[in-house]
Amino acid sequence: MKPINRLSIVFFAILLMAACTAENAVEKQASAPSGVPVDVAPVIAQRITEWDSFTGRLEAPKSVSLRPRVSGYIDFVAFQEGEYVEQGDTLFLIDNRQFKAEVDRLEAQLQEARSRSHLARQDHERAQGLRQSQSVSQEVLDTRTSGVEQAKANVAQTQAALELARLNRGFARVEAPIAGRVSRANITEGNYVSAGQTVLTSIVSTEKLYAYFDIDETTWLNYQQAQQRNDAVAAQPVAMRLANENDYRHWGKINFVDNQINANTGTLRVRAVFDNDDGGLMPGLFAHLKLAGGKAHDGILIAEKAIGTDLNNKYVLVVNDENKVEYRAIKMGDKVGGLRIVHSGLSADDTIVVNGLQRVRPGALIAPNSITMANKDTLEELQVWQQRIDSNNELAKRSAPAAPAGMQ
Repeated sequence: MKPINRLSIVFFAILLMAACTAENAVEKQASAPSGVPVDVAPVIAQRITEWDSFTGRLEAPKSVSLRPRVSGYIDFVAFQEGEYVEQGDTLFLIDNRQFKAEVDRLEAQLQEARSRSHLARQDHERAQGLRQSQSVSQEVLDTRTSGVEQAKANVAQTQAALELARLNRGFARVEAPIAGRVSRANITEGNYVSAGQTVLTSIVSTEKLYAYFDIDETTWLNYQQAQQRNDAVAAQPVAMRLANENDYRHWGKINFVDNQINANTGTLRVRAVFDNDDGGLMPGLFAHLKLAGGKAHDGILIAEKAIGTDLNNKYVLVVNDENKVEYRAIKMGDKVGGLRIVHSGLSADDTIVVNGLQRVRPGALIAPNSITMANKDTLEELQVWQQRIDSNNELAKRSAPAAPAGMQ
């Protein structure tokens, strides 16, 4: 029995040692520090263009307050309010009977004047023959000569009056002077209108629209320096979005810069032009505008939610090789495609905390959950955005006039 007892004792000792070892391992694992779970993502490094933001209002290149050229009573309103009209379309008809009667009267008067002129020429010719035979005096011949000139003048005067009467008869048909969208009719049938005074309706052109906005003189000087460095082109591409739009889907270009700075505001009035083939833009709309401030360059983009605020500083938390976070002050730029440009503080290979920024402090150990800084659609949009900018810049360079000799 002794050998069996010794063997049992050894077996139980081994089991006891194994249990103690396992318990110690569990205790060590439980006491080991665990990282704070946060979402992290690598920064986006790609080619971007810096933009300056402005606001403005859309205006029609052509706007007409339509007034009649003749006075009279409105017979007919010939358009649908709010519709698109072509240049020359009839909009109002004014009672033209008095104008037709005046034309008829002057046509008869002209015929009479021409008849009198013909008779005056015949009298003059007879007087010339009689004068040669000394049958009439020089005074009679002079009178006949004067009669011819008076008859000619009377014909010319009557012709001019007839032309004016025909114009007035035509002006009784009020036509659209421009193509565009017509407003409501301010005057309806049966009402009297006065020439040059009564506003019948208004028309605004809509094929293209202007966006007027003001830039401060510092920004303008920066643009001028960029022009000299060939960082920008004369026909700057401009992106625009409306109040209910999240993306800058409308593209145009600068086509006018005022000739002086406003001394009261310190700003310069600038105008961009946009195509409006689908009619989606309307004069008076509020517009957000972005103007390319320079040439494209390699930049860093991060999500807005990854940025923290420390007093007056902006910062991010960078993840190091030990899964600890480091405080990194950054200098921010404008937004592009919903992401924020970072001018300094980050490099292209950095990974930063995106979600959970408030749960960790610099130096803290984290349990990183890797995600992307932006979704696929946003990244594709950024690439399309830059391609569009490059395309607009290239077109602008081709269409820009050559610099005069001595200024290149």
